[in-house]
Amino acid sequence: MRKDVRILLVGEPKVGKTSLIMSLVSEEFPDVVPYRAEEITIPADVTPERVPTHIVDYSEAEQTDEQLFQEISKANVICIVYSVNNKKSIEKVTSHWIPLITENTDKDSRVPLILVGNKSDLVEHSSMETILPIMNQYSEIETCVECSAKNLKNISELFYYAQKAVLHPTGPLYCPEKKDMKPLCVKALTRIFKVSDLDNDGILNDNELNFFQRTCFNAPLEPQALEDVKNVVRKNLNDGVCDNGLTLKGFLFLHTLFIQRGRHETTWTVLRRFGYDDDLELNQDYLFPPLKIPPDCTTELNHNAYLFLQSVFDKHDKDRDCALSPDELKDLFDVFPYMPWGPDVNNTVCTNDQGWITYQGYLSQWTLTTYLDVQRCLEYLGYLGYSIIAEQESHASGITVTRDKKIDLQKKQTQRSVFRCNVFGDIGSGKSGFLQAFLGQNLMQQNMIKEEHRSYYAISTTYVYGQEKYLLLHEVFPDFDYLSDADMACDIVCLVYDVSNPYSFEYCAKVFKQYFMDSKTPCMMIAAKSDLTEVKQMYRCSPLEFCRRHKMPPPQSFTCNTAAAPSKDIYTKLTTMAMHPHVNQADLKNSTFWLRMSVGATVFAVLGFAMYRVLLRPR
Repeated sequence: MRKDVRILLVGEPKVGKTSLIMSLVSEEFPDVVPYRAEEITIPADVTPERVPTHIVDYSEAEQTDEQLFQEISKANVICIVYSVNNKKSIEKVTSHWIPLITENTDKDSRVPLILVGNKSDLVEHSSMETILPIMNQYSEIETCVECSAKNLKNISELFYYAQKAVLHPTGPLYCPEKKDMKPLCVKALTRIFKVSDLDNDGILNDNELNFFQRTCFNAPLEPQALEDVKNVVRKNLNDGVCDNGLTLKGFLFLHTLFIQRGRHETTWTVLRRFGYDDDLELNQDYLFPPLKIPPDCTTELNHNAYLFLQSVFDKHDKDRDCALSPDELKDLFDVFPYMPWGPDVNNTVCTNDQGWITYQGYLSQWTLTTYLDVQRCLEYLGYLGYSIIAEQESHASGITVTRDKKIDLQKKQTQRSVFRCNVFGDIGSGKSGFLQAFLGQNLMQQNMIKEEHRSYYAISTTYVYGQEKYLLLHEVFPDFDYLSDADMACDIVCLVYDVSNPYSFEYCAKVFKQYFMDSKTPCMMIAAKSDLTEVKQMYRCSPLEFCRRHKMPPPQSFTCNTAAAPSKDIYTKLTTMAMHPHVNQADLKNSTFWLRMSVGATVFAVLGFAMYRVLLRPR
């Protein structure tokens, strides 16, 4: 909502513009009226809408045309005052004032107009018969009010209507000619309906309606009032109520009714509560709340955000198969202005046999977005209505900013749940296969991935000491001459070479020595394509000797050319090293150390899936 309202009064001389302002301020008719009243400001605490209001007078005798044009351009609403007993002043409304205002305002931002018939105390008849055709001709005219500065009739109402025309304008919501809501308004209210439909059954039941009412108006509806609302819809629409709940058609009909009855502030209250601005676009402050992220800190979803996202998944997983079909995914993102996930996402996270994103994959993608681009995550949470449905102050409350990594190193422990592993290797070394194997894809399945759908990221869960952690793998493009800050910033480095290519290891050795030899980032060497015949690497020392010299774990054999899903032990090791960068080499070579990791992974992977089955119980 606007922070203040600027009202300009224009009209022919002697129609009573100044008298109206002075009568409002002093609550009595002035004995002496100046040519023009000084600009006055009504404080927020004495206005019905709690918004400061500036009232500006115009006098042809004291102001130039240029000054008038400037005031018109600054005004939020303009009151065209005429005298009900002066036909010429009424004619001037359409012959002079409306064209003048149109010429001096931006065509894209229409200024609402109020027609004000003053001096109603001097006549017994109403001017409405003359004014109504003018109102029908010009859509920018919000309303017309007859008043009297002398006996104070409708003075407060006049300025209330002017204020309301700015704060709750009809123009963006409703088309008088078609007697229906405008497409942008329908689109916004449709999103609000879908966000509020917590079980996604296409109707708002009593619980959902009460939650909606509390969210928007801070008070639930009494049972009888709720029934009365549904009865109004039933009388006017055959399909407005279904199974004793409000359908989308019924919801839209109610808002059309509010607007037609002059209660558009009700619709605006709903729209603004769900983040919309005066142009019916989602407000930037709503989508992108402030979030301070110090250097060397990362961003993760917290428990409340994960619970919310689980409920969104549950709501759209209609067949309860723990995966989202293309139609289910499209339905989930129907409240977005665009489709946020492309085909590459299906090769970034875990999918089922049909290639559909699983529950684990769905949460993994949200985790990835939060880690790599938290502003985009906030935007997405905004489209889903996180702060409203989860009853949080803003979407930022769903984000945890981790502490500085240097503190983790000092304390030799971390509370982080997401760890980034940058994967380096020469062209053809097997980096892509290493990423896809983490998602359970063997070589045969990987060969079916289209090049344009390929992803340079892979994320899934691993279990370390029984704790679920996310490992984010990022394939770094093999440009040895340049590595960006993002390529360097990670929790662990993975250096992949092809055991069957004698020149493959050299690249890994060079990257390590140039960029990571003196860093505190742990590194692991991966001997990929271990199903092929191993050849001697054309380097001054063997990979095993290289690792020994630089106090790295020995090269880890890996292949994705398997009949079943490739082994995930290596990813548990990577996560463990990322979590414990301070662990010495003796521990890393200790088989008991790694055994504890792999046992924890197996047990908790089973438990994790079982827990989701419990969470999916019927509401």
